[in-house]
Amino acid sequence: MAKGKTQSFKSRSAILLALILVLGFGAAALRIGWLQTFQAEELRKKAVAQQLTDTTLSAKRGSIYDRNMEPLAESATVWRVVLAPVYLKTDEDRRIVAKGLAEILDMDEEKIFEKSQQDSYYVELKRQIETDVRDKILAFCETLQEEHGINGNAVYLLDDYKRYYHKNELASAVIGFTGSDDQGLSGIEYQYDDLLTGTPGRLVTATNSVGTEMPFKYSQNIDAVDGSSLVLTIDSHIQAIVEKYLKEGIEENKVYNRAVGIVMDVNNGEVLAMASVGGFDLNDPFTLPEEIMAEIAKLPEKERGQAESNELSKMWRNKAVSDTYYPGSVFKMFTAAMAVEEGLVTDNSSFYCPGYYVVDGVSMGCHLTSGHGTQNFRESIKNSCNPAFMQIGELVGKEKFYKYYQAFGFSEKTGIDLPGEADDIFFSEDGSMLNVNLATASFGQNFAITPIQMATAVCAIANGGYIVQPHVVSQVLDSDGNIVSTVSTDVKRQAVSSETAAHIANILEENAVSGSGKNGYVAGYRVAGKTGTSEKKVDLNDDGIQDYIASFCGFAPAEDAEVVCLVFFDTPTGAAYYGSQVAAPVFAKIMSEVLPYLEVPTQYTDEEIENLDVTVGSYVGMNVDEAISAAEGEGFTVTVKGEGEKVLAQVPRASMNIPKGGNVVLYLDEASAKEQVEVPDLKGYNVSSVNYLASIAGINVSITGAVNSALSMSSSQSIAPGTMVSPGTVVTVNFTTGGVND
Repeated sequence: MAKGKTQSFKSRSAILLALILVLGFGAAALRIGWLQTFQAEELRKKAVAQQLTDTTLSAKRGSIYDRNMEPLAESATVWRVVLAPVYLKTDEDRRIVAKGLAEILDMDEEKIFEKSQQDSYYVELKRQIETDVRDKILAFCETLQEEHGINGNAVYLLDDYKRYYHKNELASAVIGFTGSDDQGLSGIEYQYDDLLTGTPGRLVTATNSVGTEMPFKYSQNIDAVDGSSLVLTIDSHIQAIVEKYLKEGIEENKVYNRAVGIVMDVNNGEVLAMASVGGFDLNDPFTLPEEIMAEIAKLPEKERGQAESNELSKMWRNKAVSDTYYPGSVFKMFTAAMAVEEGLVTDNSSFYCPGYYVVDGVSMGCHLTSGHGTQNFRESIKNSCNPAFMQIGELVGKEKFYKYYQAFGFSEKTGIDLPGEADDIFFSEDGSMLNVNLATASFGQNFAITPIQMATAVCAIANGGYIVQPHVVSQVLDSDGNIVSTVSTDVKRQAVSSETAAHIANILEENAVSGSGKNGYVAGYRVAGKTGTSEKKVDLNDDGIQDYIASFCGFAPAEDAEVVCLVFFDTPTGAAYYGSQVAAPVFAKIMSEVLPYLEVPTQYTDEEIENLDVTVGSYVGMNVDEAISAAEGEGFTVTVKGEGEKVLAQVPRASMNIPKGGNVVLYLDEASAKEQVEVPDLKGYNVSSVNYLASIAGINVSITGAVNSALSMSSSQSIAPGTMVSPGTVVTVNFTTGGVND
């Protein structure tokens, strides 16, 4: 009985054991099958991730060049310092390395010591070190090996890249800058970041069973692919000219809220210069001017961070693209073009101005409060008469006005290849407006556009009526310098006929000679242009300053234009704020240098030829009598200073331009060359008086601006009164006509 029970128990146990084995191994087999069938890929990836470490290697960012292949932004090779702690066997070794690197890299020794205790072949310590620091690191590695017996591989260098901007502030708002990770943060750097960045490389390193990295023979290096480079339409020389004179204009007119300048090729939309002054140093973009930081320091501490952020955003902002403004009287050329295109006016059409005009009970004045009286169409433009243009706007009508507003591109973004382009601000989204709105819009008030929209639209007046696509990048190059793509001219549409555009251009040329734009006149060139003065607010702003925009936009040559130039000053707070007084003279200075640089042919009048400046020859090294004869033969008067037989120095220097009959000073010894005279105050005089004062002081003057009027008066000079200079020094004096004429 007992035996039977024992046998039965053994049988049950065997069955139970078999069942357990079947279930256990079956479950294991099923699990293995599941893992191998359905989770194999996922597990493989996890295993690879556990067995390999992946380090990103920087790609070299593409360069940015101007149109003449002058480098504007380049990434130069620098280095990152990497620690391989697995080669450091003792704390003494780690301390030696930490102490030495802390001194070279200007880092905290304890932090380096802490990192040196990791079980790794790759611990990054510092990026973007320069050549001088690299040399110290290499010397330190040799010292480790020779003096301390520490494996020199414990510290090593990898290639890295750092962005450099060759011209600092030049075109800063256009070019933009990069962040600490070499990513584009503004301007071209941001807009074309994907092209410039390239493809990073990889350093893949194997790890052993306990997770420690294997030596470098078990690693694989996948090279980075360098980024593409860009060739801009910007010309560095023209850009520098624009920025130079904008800065002068800001200082002379105490401009509160920066200035804008744009120079464009009228036929293909290439932007030759685009300036938002003041700019910032691209190599140090996060540093605000000292005067701004001083004001921020006066704020409560909790407000300073936000104030600094706001000021940086303002400093980086490209006003030419991202800000809108009331265009003012520059817009009158488009109202005039609408009326001509629709056959609503002729040159003999008559408009009456008593000094104001009333629309739906609202009286709006003219800048000439006494009124212009009866005037024809051409005179209305030259007088920049608001009442006349309100009447012209009525002839055009609201629907057609908005149709042409759209045709000239004001209702849409230009699509320029720069970030942050703003939309226009019109009276309504569908273009509907009240009669009063039409009246103010007809002379460029109470709606807002961007400077780039204005420059693009003026190109259409200059080129036969065509709206071209503005752009700042002309070519994309691969890392070997080969052309990958070229931007072609894109004509969007024809806003008005070629006949209408030529008609308006002809009137604007007259305007630049004898109308409201005469302060923008450039001797020797057929300039066409229009002034603008717009009021941003009726009341004073928070700083107690009246907000006006003073602008001038023109092109040359008038009959077969090559370039458009827009000059824009935001809130001048000096003695004048009208476009004719503030912006037009700056336009003239810019174009007087840009047009000769572009080799635009001159077309001097007989009067201009008589007063034409002459290039000074080189007389240094000549016998004194020979030099006197040569200078007088070229039409100059001569003053000799000192004693000697040969000319040691001369003022003006060779190749400078001075008026015919100007004085050349020849120095025969070193003592005489140190003589100086004081520059007089030459502002506020007519041409003859300026020449007289200059001759008494012993200096030369070069005359620019509006000198073809009895009302012309000197408004600025290139060298400040009271400055001590060598006799014969050339001072450029700019002339404008007095009075208010928009």
